Amino acid sequence: MFKQSIPVKQTDLFSSVAGNLTGKTKKLYDDKKAWHNLFRTQVLQRIDETPYQVLYSDRMGAPNAPISLLYSMMVIKESYGWSDEQLFEQCRFNLLVRNALGLVNITDELPGESTYYLFRQRVQEHFRLTGQDLFQQTYDTVTSAQIKDFMVNGRSIRMDSKLIGSNIAWYSRYEIVHSSLCLFYKTLDKKALSLLVRPERLQLEELCKEEANKTVYRSNRNEIKSRLKDMGGLIIKMLTYLKKRKDTKEYQLLQRVFDENYVVVDKLKTELRENQQMTSDSVQSPHDPDAAYRHKGDQKIKGYSVNVTETNSEDSLNLITNTIVDKANVSDVSFVQPAIEATTELTGQAVEKVYSDGAYQSPDNDAFCDGIDMVFTGMQGTPSRYELDLTDQGLMVTDTDTGETVLATKANKIKSSKEDRYYIRNSEGKVVYFGQAAIRASRLRREMRQRPQEELRKRNNVEATIFHLAFPLRNNKTRYRGLFKQQAWANCRCLWINLVRIMKFVQKICQRTFESLLKPAILSVSDTYHMFVVYICIKKQPVFASIIFLFVLINV
Repeated sequence: MFKQSIPVKQTDLFSSVAGNLTGKTKKLYDDKKAWHNLFRTQVLQRIDETPYQVLYSDRMGAPNAPISLLYSMMVIKESYGWSDEQLFEQCRFNLLVRNALGLVNITDELPGESTYYLFRQRVQEHFRLTGQDLFQQTYDTVTSAQIKDFMVNGRSIRMDSKLIGSNIAWYSRYEIVHSSLCLFYKTLDKKALSLLVRPERLQLEELCKEEANKTVYRSNRNEIKSRLKDMGGLIIKMLTYLKKRKDTKEYQLLQRVFDENYVVVDKLKTELRENQQMTSDSVQSPHDPDAAYRHKGDQKIKGYSVNVTETNSEDSLNLITNTIVDKANVSDVSFVQPAIEATTELTGQAVEKVYSDGAYQSPDNDAFCDGIDMVFTGMQGTPSRYELDLTDQGLMVTDTDTGETVLATKANKIKSSKEDRYYIRNSEGKVVYFGQAAIRASRLRREMRQRPQEELRKRNNVEATIFHLAFPLRNNKTRYRGLFKQQAWANCRCLWINLVRIMKFVQKICQRTFESLLKPAILSVSDTYHMFVVYICIKKQPVFASIIFLFVLINV
């Protein structure tokens, strides 16, 4: 049964932590600018528990544990990179962590491990059935309130992405097919196994006893190919005979692996696809079907791509407004539109300027970003030898090697394309063609060169945000599998990064306030002799100096 928790707990007279502390310890514990107190006010107390009501029954069952507490535990866990065991140990015995979670009394109970895991499981299952991400809603609610309270300027933003690996082993093609088949076989009961003939059951039993990685190590390419063909014939029989189990995730995984690796020649006959026909979107591990493969420069990743969007203001607080996690083979181009829309909805302000690198530019994004100043700090690929400028007279082509400028001739259109093309004959006598993509790239490079370097450097700070996001990772891999869990991890990390920024911003504001009070007092002591006396007092007699400072401050 759903029960709304109390945002602010009342301290007990005898068991409150603050009531049993004294001196400097109590002062540090009660410091409103400390991380534990800011976490409680800026994260825990801002969480709206109402959307989670759909996870619980309205009529029966025990009341749920506080949703804000459970979600805050997730955030703290990812902030310090703890394991679940370390998390519960810290939440039970660390006074600062307990204060951050609103457990202000030493007798306040912490939810058990099973409650914590069941909560995460329910949210994930709700996402699978409805597509509604409750964790994402919580992130948006908390961040939106922070933006409004601190008057964050969201008209200028910057974004960048990073590839992260999933918590999976680096499987070969044979290991993927073998593991998927064994996972499905282990879910079959006696009734399902009776639909297979005895030789097939014996073959499946032998495959499940086999260690696929050792088979790959000991076998050559032809032997592996032969074994894959044999497994293909076995898989199609199982998929055909056991269609009643098609609603299970193991059946669906095996069907997907089969479709990616085999071609059906006849009813029960298959052929193995060539390696060149395999796509980067194919299953990289049966334990994480959402992960994809990507080869970017020297980096090879089986996992995901994380895109981070944050505000870009020189004078005020900057917060991360949106984090999108998608498969690793998804281009950065696809992040632009949802990131801008999410930021606009979160801040309530129209985005006027976006700082990003050249990987985010595309003709479709140009149409969407009409009226937004897109500042690209670099372009993919090697700069062309030719400068292209589309004028009223036609396409003017400047050869940067010779400095010669000529008017290009319009070429005949290709049947498969409707866009205009142009060509010239260069100084070497070769014919060079230019399409709309080349013209657009030349225009963007020209605009980029015209921007001042100070403006182009504004995007660099988002790379520091990416560094902090991935700082707890080992070997650039998270502890989780699956797209939903990766998104939840990224949101928790970004909430913590925003909290650290708020903490530094609050401390900076307090320091400015102190300096504004101190400066008139110092200026009032204009006489050189008095300034020297104050300096000596501060160095030799700090107590006497404090008395003089208070006297001057009162007179001011």
